[in-house]
Parts: sequence; C-alpha cells; structure tokens
Amino acid sequence: MAVTPVVLALSRSGEPTAHRVANAIGAMVHGRSGRVDQADVFFENALNHARDLFAAGTPIVGVCASGILIRGVAPLLNDKKSEPPVVSVSDDGGVVVPLLGGHRGANRLARDIASALDGTAAVTTAGDVALGVALDEPPAGWRMAKGDAKSVMAGLLSGQKFTLSGAVDWLQPLVDGPSVSQVAATTVRGAGIPPVKLTADDNPGLGLIWHQARYVLGLGCARGASADDMWKFVTNTLDEAGIAAEAIACVASIDLKADEPAMIETARRLGVPLRLFTAAELEAETGRLANPSDVVFAEVGCHGVSEGAALAAVGADGDLVVEKRKTPDCTCAVAMSDIALIDLPGRARGRLSIVGIGPGQASWRTPEVSQLVAEAEELVGYGLYIDLLGPLATGKVRSDFPLGGEEARCRYALEEAAKGKNVALVCSGDAGIYAMGALVFELMDRGPDEMGVSDAARRVDVVCSPGVSALQGAAARAGAPLGHDFCTISLSDLLTPRDDIIRRLHAAAEGDFVIAFYNPVSKTRRTLLAEAREILLQHRPADTPVMLATSLGRPEEFVRYRRLDQLEVDEVDMMTVVLVGSSNSRLAKLGEGPRMFTPRGYARKIDGDLSGSS
Repeated sequence: MAVTPVVLALSRSGEPTAHRVANAIGAMVHGRSGRVDQADVFFENALNHARDLFAAGTPIVGVCASGILIRGVAPLLNDKKSEPPVVSVSDDGGVVVPLLGGHRGANRLARDIASALDGTAAVTTAGDVALGVALDEPPAGWRMAKGDAKSVMAGLLSGQKFTLSGAVDWLQPLVDGPSVSQVAATTVRGAGIPPVKLTADDNPGLGLIWHQARYVLGLGCARGASADDMWKFVTNTLDEAGIAAEAIACVASIDLKADEPAMIETARRLGVPLRLFTAAELEAETGRLANPSDVVFAEVGCHGVSEGAALAAVGADGDLVVEKRKTPDCTCAVAMSDIALIDLPGRARGRLSIVGIGPGQASWRTPEVSQLVAEAEELVGYGLYIDLLGPLATGKVRSDFPLGGEEARCRYALEEAAKGKNVALVCSGDAGIYAMGALVFELMDRGPDEMGVSDAARRVDVVCSPGVSALQGAAARAGAPLGHDFCTISLSDLLTPRDDIIRRLHAAAEGDFVIAFYNPVSKTRRTLLAEAREILLQHRPADTPVMLATSLGRPEEFVRYRRLDQLEVDEVDMMTVVLVGSSNSRLAKLGEGPRMFTPRGYARKIDGDLSGSS
C-alpha cells in the first residue's frame, strides 16, 4: 500500500470516528460538504468522490454504510490484483469491514483500525479467517517466492498436512493449528538466515517459500552495457552464492548510473527499487572495500562502485558477503544487513510524470493520470491547473508558476525530480499538445551552454500520460466535426513567427481541413484570428459552421455556433477553442440542439459498392 489512505466522513454522527481513524493511520479526512464540520478536504458528491479516489489508486476508508462505497467504485472494478483497498467503518467504530483488496492491505488496515478503535475487524477472506494469516501478504521486509498461494490455502483449509521449515512470528498461527508441523530451517549456502518453507507432506511440489529481504546487490557497468548480459551475470552470481533473488531488497549503484538501461532492467526483473548514492557517499565506504581501485577513483570519484554501493545500502552494521566480481562490462557485489531492509538509504532515480488533466472536468481525467498524480510527492504547474485537481492535490507539496513562466516551470520540475523525488508536471488538456511535454524534452536535449538542465536532471525517469485535449472535448460537445481530416494551428505569435502562422493558415485553407485554433487571442494579440477568418473565407463558404467552446468541462462552460463570416474576435478569449469546419462540415438542427459534423464520405463508398455490383 504505497499511497496513504484517505478517510471519508459522510455525516456528523461518524465524524468523530473518522478523525480517530485518521489519527491512527496517519491519513487525511475528506468530508461531505454540509454534512461534516471539520475536514482537510470537502466534497459535494460521495459516490463521485469515492470513484475518483479509487481510480487514482488511493486506498479508501469510509466511515459510512458499506453500500455507499460499493456503489461508488462498482463501475471501476476490474482487476483485484491492482485495485486499491476499500474499507468500511461503522459510525460508532464498532465494526470495520475490508470490502476490497483484502490481500493488498485492506485486511491488515482493517485490523489496525479495529485495534485503535477497540472494534471488530470483520475480515471475510477465507484464508485469513480460518488460518489467521494471509500467506500471499507477508509483512514488510519479507518477500514470497513464486508459488501457488491459493492452492496451498485450499489444501490447509481442507485439512491437508504441511510442514513449516523455520520459525517466524507472523506464521505462528499456522503452527498453532492442526494441519502444520514445524521443523528447524534448512541451512543453505551463503550468509544470512535460510528461507522459510511451507511444504505439503504428500506433495513436495505444493508449497511456498518466503525470504527475508536482507541483501543488497551493488552494480557497476560501462555505459550502454547489455541488459541481458548483466542479468545473466547477476543470476549466476546469486546462484553461486546461494542467495535467492527474493532475498534482494534493492539494487544499488552510483548516481551517475541513474539512467543506465541495464541496471534499470535488472532492478525491474528482480522486482526491487534502484537506490543511488553520490561518489562522495561511496568514497566514505573505502575503508570497508575488499577491492578498492585507483582506476575507478580516477573515473568516477570513488574507489569502488559495486562494493561501495552495496555497503552504503546495508549500513554500518552490514557486511560484504560477495566481493566484487566482474565481466568486461559489469561489476557486481552483494552485502547483507543484520536486519530486514525496509527503509532503504540512498535515493530513488527520480520520476517526472508529465500529465494532461483534460479540460478540467474530473470525469474526463484518465485513471492513469489520476494515479500518477496520487503517487507524486510534489505537483508543479500553473496554479489554476493544480486547483482543478481538487482533492487529489490536497496535502501534497505544490509549486505554482504563472503563465509565462513555462521554461522555469519545466526546469524546476526536472531538477526536483533529479533529487530523487516523484514529481508531477500538471498541464491542461493533453501535455503533449501545445503544453509542457515538448519543452521538458527540449531542456533535457540542450547542451550545457544552452540553458538546459543538470546532468542529474537528464537522468530522471520521464513518464508521459495522455489526456483529453481541448480539441477532443470541443469536438465531443459539438457532435463529430473531426469526422474527416483536420489540423490544429496556434495563433500565438509569441512562440511561432507570425509569417509561419500565416503560411500555415493558407495551406490549411487550401487543403480544406477542419481547423482547431488554439490560443486564438489575448489581451495584446487581437488581429490574427480576424486575418485567419478572411483567409479561410477565400476557400470555403461564408456559412461554414464555427464552434466556440469556452471553459470546457468546467461549471462556466459556454458553447455557441457562428457562421464563418460572422465570427467576431471580441467574443473569443484565451479559454476558448475555435473549431472551423471544412467546406463539407454541416450544422444539423436536431431535437436536442445544433450538432456539428463533417461527413467522412461513407455515402460515396456505399454508392460505389452498389454500382459495382451485378
């Protein structure tokens, strides 16, 4: 459960309980407007709010009737392996019910809440109820090797006999039952504690293995090393040392390798984080290295990367258990901690998510964007766009930038991500359409003398997520004006030379494209829209339909239609998208109002098919 849960308070009778729950689990309270007196965030519609949180992957604890939460998230139910926990708490705190995500943290969350409230956790998951433990949800610091937990739990529930090799507190409920006997753990090659195994007495192939994550894999490599070669090298090293992949807590290296594809892929295959250290931090480990190297020091500023990173990650009480091994392109070493590694030192690679939130309406925001925003530690963007995220932005660090500060905005977001943070750069519409996406990559591509960004910023993980553009939103409101070929043209000459804009207007007019005009006017730019109208009138009828869509998806949304020859500059502003039809576009007067569409030509296709038949 990587994202902090949100506690929903829907009534004054449940409000005190909601605050007790929030204090117990370190969460914020979201309260229903007019029904709750105190909350960190207020919302109007409980079903919509629960749905938005669920779509963002946010665990939900609702102090309310279970049915409210069920109805709220039901349309989004799809994959129990990825859905966030949903827990219902009665107004008096007496009953706590995990509704969804029992083995993704909900059962544990319910028990923690019930303990804090002196209530009852109504856990209904069969294995948890009968066995007292969720076999596929080991506690922090433990990892389960691949195995069929469902079949093992079914065998235990049916009375099949198993043997537990090893002793750990969290599996003690199994030993207390009638089906499991316990023996001492089998010693394996390599340092550290042996794995814990649960095996069916009559079927050695049926069982589970858990490992305590106490090892760190330190890696170094030449730039551009093969991911497959590194993986083969790593797996051979672990096999020879008798160390299971599931016992690895993280991959560690020098921060210069933050964007090294082979290391990123190795960490991904192991299913663990990549942790990074500066050369100075690794140099501090020199006295503990088994193989210090002056050559490495001359190259990167420390006497050892793989050994140093492994030791830095396990801390002063850890030890090197596999000294540096090397191939022509890679080095690796393994260190072991004396305790399970949960809070990892070093820093993450850092991620910048470039997200488009759509025109502003929550229902037009994609679930992927919502999840990236929910996961982000810091939100960066034009203040209005961050405000449009509503409750998703509450409690997060936010850095607001004014219009006109686009380059500073993108540079700041990249440099903050370079510190190891998870940052979301918030844009309206789609971040790759007249927004910050292109500028981010331009800054990363610039040389050191071209006002670019730091080397560390060039190594961050950049994720782009699509959003509903204003163009799409306007077209949907109109009907289907983009049913045939179309283009978009920005009328802002702040970034595009005026001559280029005029040239593109003539080309689009001659090509008879449907045209979406972005940035049509501003307080100081008032002439290009009128020029565009006159250019278009040279190539298409005066009654060509034009749609003006202002503040799409927001309460003040305003949509109207005009003829091309009656398009007036004064009724357009920067919040307006202007859609101009082609010579074939039509404005149909239907029962629900005018609908604008551009025929694709299916009638001609059908006529051709019929005339060619015999």
